[in-house]
Amino acid sequence: MNGEVLKEFDMEGRKVQIVLGDITLEEVDAIVNAANSHLKHGGGVAGAIVRRGGFEIQEESDEIVRERGPVRTGEAVVTSGGKLKAKYVIHTVGPVWRGGNHGEDKLLYRAVYNSLLKAHELGVESISMPAISTGIYGFPKERAVPIFARAIADFFREHGDSSIRIVRICNIDPVTAKIFAEKFKI
Repeated sequence: MNGEVLKEFDMEGRKVQIVLGDITLEEVDAIVNAANSHLKHGGGVAGAIVRRGGFEIQEESDEIVRERGPVRTGEAVVTSGGKLKAKYVIHTVGPVWRGGNHGEDKLLYRAVYNSLLKAHELGVESISMPAISTGIYGFPKERAVPIFARAIADFFREHGDSSIRIVRICNIDPVTAKIFAEKFKI
């Protein structure tokens, strides 16, 4: 596996790992992309995924938007992993931080939960996700951590039969990775 595991939690035989590393190098079945609603992958995590995984990821994303329209905040859709080690990219749209009184917490929860649900539907065993919305979307990192923890715990409580065995929260930014490692509790 890519990256340094800063913290690991065991949830009844499943592992949740906080990782300092490059999500585009993750050796997992699926990675999560923090996307925008039009799935235009120009900057941040999305841009890095397309640069490493190939333009076919952007082409598949464009096709999804053509067929169904923009992806709503909190929803998740799937493309192939292109040239990535991951077989799938699950694109989810997290909320833009607007002060915390516009349903941002609920929307972030849905983005994390629905990413896991897509992975479950695909039958994957391992998934890696970034700190959705905590970069250019401005969601406060410390506020995001318990939302991630609750969404992951709720998902496994509600889907005890899931094929998912490893959930990695992978961040290339040492500050973000450290905050998740220090604050994450299940």
